[in-house]
Amino acid sequence: MWVPFLFAPESALGDQRALHRSTSARCTLVVDDDAGLPNGETIPQIHLGLYQMSPSTTHRAVTSALTTGYRAFDSAQWYHNESATGTAITSFLSSHSHPAVVSRPTIFYTSKLRSNSTSYPSVRESITRSVDACGLGYIDLFLLHSPYGGKEARLTSWRAVEDAILAGEVKSGGVSNYGVKHIEELMSWEELRVKPVVNQIEVHPFNTQEEIRGVCAKYGIVVQAYAPLAAGMRFGDATVVGMSGKYGCTPAQLLVRWSIQHGFVTLPKSSRPDRIAANADVGGFEISEEDMEILDGLDEKLVTDWDPTDAP
Repeated sequence: MWVPFLFAPESALGDQRALHRSTSARCTLVVDDDAGLPNGETIPQIHLGLYQMSPSTTHRAVTSALTTGYRAFDSAQWYHNESATGTAITSFLSSHSHPAVVSRPTIFYTSKLRSNSTSYPSVRESITRSVDACGLGYIDLFLLHSPYGGKEARLTSWRAVEDAILAGEVKSGGVSNYGVKHIEELMSWEELRVKPVVNQIEVHPFNTQEEIRGVCAKYGIVVQAYAPLAAGMRFGDATVVGMSGKYGCTPAQLLVRWSIQHGFVTLPKSSRPDRIAANADVGGFEISEEDMEILDGLDEKLVTDWDPTDAP
C-alpha cells in the first residue's frame, strides 16, 4: 500500500530507472528524465498521449514507444483503449528478460474517470474496472478527467480516488482540466485526505495557462501538459519556424522542449514511430532564457479541443 502525503527517499523504482539510464546508449532522448510528485513518488517527464487512438493503433503506438524507450502512457476511460494499452505493455514486458531495466515498476500508466458522479459506489467501481481493464495490477496515476458535474460530484468522485489509493489500486491521484476555482474548492475541502499531485491541462506557448499554473504552484501540484504540440496548429508560426531553425530541431521538438524547460510533465501524441522517437529527442539542445520569454509571449488562449476549466 502507498502512503499519501509523505515524501520518501529514492525507491526501488528510482534505482531501476537509474540502472536503465546507466545501461542506455541514448544521449539526447528525455525518456529517462523524472519529475518529483508531492507524495514522494516520481513521474516520467515525457509520456505518450493516447487520445483518439483506436485499440489497434494504440497497441502499435505503445509498442513502438516502449521500443524507443518511453516508459509512461496516458490513457482514459473515455479513450476506450485502456485494455489495448495494458496488453501492449504486458506483451512488451514479457518479451524482455532484464527486469531491472524494464519491468512493471519502471512503467508509469495513467487513466482517467470518464464522468464525475454523486454516486460514490459507481465511481469506486469504475476505478476498479479501469484497474482490471489495463491488467497491470495497479494504476500509477488516476485522474478526474474534468470538473464537469458540479461540486458534489467532484468531491464524491475524489473521495473514491482517495479510497482507491488507500486500497492499493491506485498509486497517485490527480485532476484534469481543473480551473483555479476547482483547485481551490478541492484543497479547501475539510474532508480532504489525499491531495491531488497533478493537474493535467492544455499548455503550450499559445495557451500558457499562467493563472492555473499559479494556483498549482501554490499547492505544489505538478502541471501535466496535454496537447503540448498545439495539435500542430501553429507549426507554421514565424517565431516557431525561426527558432526551430536556430536550434536545429523541428517545430514539434521546440514545443516539447519549451514544455520540459518549464518543468511540466508533457504528453506529446503520435502514432507514427518516427514522430514518437523525434518528440522525445529533445535532450540535445536548450532554449535560451530570452527565447523562452519570446515563446511565452505567443499566448493567445488557443484551445485545440475543449476547455472545461470554467465549468460551474
